[in-house]
Amino acid sequence: MDFVFPTTPASVPVHGSSAYFPVHRIYCVGQNYDAHAKEMGATGRAAPFFFMKPADAVMPVADNACGTMPYPSQTQNLHHEIELVVAIGKTGAHIDVKDAPDFVWGYAVGLDMTRRDLQAESKAQGRPWSTAKGFDFSAPISPITPIAQCGWLSSAAISLEVNGVRKQDSNIDQLIWNVAEVIAALSTFFTLKEGDLIFTGTPAGVGAVVKGDLMRGEIAGLGSLQVSVA
Repeated sequence: MDFVFPTTPASVPVHGSSAYFPVHRIYCVGQNYDAHAKEMGATGRAAPFFFMKPADAVMPVADNACGTMPYPSQTQNLHHEIELVVAIGKTGAHIDVKDAPDFVWGYAVGLDMTRRDLQAESKAQGRPWSTAKGFDFSAPISPITPIAQCGWLSSAAISLEVNGVRKQDSNIDQLIWNVAEVIAALSTFFTLKEGDLIFTGTPAGVGAVVKGDLMRGEIAGLGSLQVSVA
């Protein structure tokens, strides 16, 4: 097959390996921790909702390295959102909750970076969130740890520091919709495929970062993710 332009798929390194995980699609779950939902003005256990980022929005950061994210244009209010990322390794649609673990290839630490001012404008006008969520470098991510190495994660501390100050601090067992439920719900809208990434939502404590700030996210059992804003 000849392509008009040379192409290289977006990819994320695999922890402890020379292999790379090719990215097909990036799905994100909105307001999936109760405290964060409340800080964003929502209440109760509403049905999960989803949005997307382009596959090449990923910004892979190697183990023991610090990535550099350029401060995006068209915003004065760039926010951090630390998240557990689920890597899908099997194709399926209308997946039952009990079968969802079979579709997980691994996990990573991710940041759903957000132009919060543009998101607020989009919400107010009933418009899509693409410019707020899907910009270049908006999805920094650590290497993916295969589930064969770390096992199924149902409880793990998740946190984020900015310049050494703890801003977000929770546990993934506080997800309103857990990983299996998210996979099951998402698969009713889309056929999930090998290479899909699911950002599962962020805890309370989201806030702005500016040029020169250093973010360090961590999920127990998956290591850390360090990103500076340039």
